[in-house]
Amino acid sequence: MASISPDIRNATRLVIKIGSALLVDRDKGLCRAWLEALAMDVAEAKARGTDVILVSSGSIALGRGVLHLGYGSLPLEQSQAAAAVGQIELARAYSEVLAAHDITAAQVLVTLEDSKDRRRYLNSRATLETLLGLGVVPIVNENDTIANDEIRFGDNDRLAAQVAVTVAADQLILLSDVDGFYSANPKEDPTAKRFDIVETITPAIEAMAGDPISGLSKGGMKTKLLAAKTAVAAGCAMAIMEGSAERPLKSLIDGAPCTWFVAQDDPQTARKGWINAMKPRGQIIVDIGAVAALAAGRSLLPAGVLSIAGAFGRGDPVEICAPDGEVLGRGLTRYTSTEARAIAGHRSGEIEEILGYAGRAALVHRDDMVI
Repeated sequence: MASISPDIRNATRLVIKIGSALLVDRDKGLCRAWLEALAMDVAEAKARGTDVILVSSGSIALGRGVLHLGYGSLPLEQSQAAAAVGQIELARAYSEVLAAHDITAAQVLVTLEDSKDRRRYLNSRATLETLLGLGVVPIVNENDTIANDEIRFGDNDRLAAQVAVTVAADQLILLSDVDGFYSANPKEDPTAKRFDIVETITPAIEAMAGDPISGLSKGGMKTKLLAAKTAVAAGCAMAIMEGSAERPLKSLIDGAPCTWFVAQDDPQTARKGWINAMKPRGQIIVDIGAVAALAAGRSLLPAGVLSIAGAFGRGDPVEICAPDGEVLGRGLTRYTSTEARAIAGHRSGEIEEILGYAGRAALVHRDDMVI
């Protein structure tokens, strides 16, 4: 039975990636009218109760225009300088267009490395979750002003997928300069056919991917397929669509052509499977009260901890055990084993006095746990 295309009106958490070619015109600079129209789409999505995160390219493309650097290849130092200038302009523009709808924007600069290091991953996740809980729309971009490899080899397609995984988004939309995934490059092969739905990314599908078409963007179809692999494995459906039309999300709802890569699981199921598959670095033994709290779906607080076994760092996987040693589940700890031993049995309000800094209330948060 064929899969049914997802509907963004049903999204709980939506990540939207915006390519440079959509945001920046070589001759005119920032495409302000298009951005204002996108803000209307974002406002409507939030009015439906959907959390929205924007992953935006464009800082280098915008900055090089401001600095009159032209559009040829730039030395690394000039790329970083362009990013530093362009990021300010980009953040200001997003803040202004969203403020017109009473929406607060936040700038979050990250690199792909932030998703590979578990400690930094947890920090990013906690920050983004807090912003979303406050009704803010985070504007995420690579920190191109200091990251070397990201400027030379990185792309925001895969970054958008990593962000989607980090926040457990159920849908990711790549607004691009093509209207979907084709059997070949449609600009070179007039017989190329667009896929409406891709249920499985097979070697044959991967062989169809081409190179970047736009002179401004870095992300070709290969990087979009890598993004799709990351997203669907985490339970997040992903769409590729042409985004230059005014109000692209409304266009998608109205039936604009696109390609959906469908996910087999929901984000929560996929995430729990990932956590459960990790090799634990230690154990947290909890009391009877904590056993009951965990069974009720609550986070593990330091007050319910009896003892700590093993040596682990922040973000490492650990087993959670009952007083008799029975393994109750696994989770990602928000403290090192040394810190966990120090705060075990204490209330969350005592953490700052014990550790010397205000830590997080939960030792293992329920979103990072499989019971």
